[in-house]
Amino acid sequence: MADPARARKLAKRISQIVASAIEHDVKDPRLGSVTITDARVTADLHDATVYYTVLGESLDAEPDFASAAAALEAARGVLRTKVGQGTGVRYTPTLAFVADSVPDDARRIEELLAKARESDAEVARRATGAQPAGEADPYKAPRADEDEEQAEEETRG
Repeated sequence: MADPARARKLAKRISQIVASAIEHDVKDPRLGSVTITDARVTADLHDATVYYTVLGESLDAEPDFASAAAALEAARGVLRTKVGQGTGVRYTPTLAFVADSVPDDARRIEELLAKARESDAEVARRATGAQPAGEADPYKAPRADEDEEQAEEETRG
């Protein structure tokens, strides 16, 4: 098994090589909107998982994950050859491409935060001009009663 630091360095280098190869060497138009986000290498350095995301052509257009996945599968051999040439390791890792879920998770978190902001604003709106149900300081009176009881006990004792 390799050193974990070496595996991280190799994974970073693999992601750089694959991204560069997709941009400059692979001439598939389906890969024009593919972005490599991360790479992970197994401890034995034999398998690499490359994470990618597909950006939409415009804000309204939905990204085409199916065609991007097919294009990456078609270019897998060329990309593995580029990785082998660029890393110089004894055994070139096999490449597996996985769609990255981070953008979807980030979008969902942003939606949840927007809902939380709306509910906070609603609570703040309702709180303006609100009056307490009882006295302003409901704990003031019991303290005064306790002081009087203590004073009476001291006078008796």
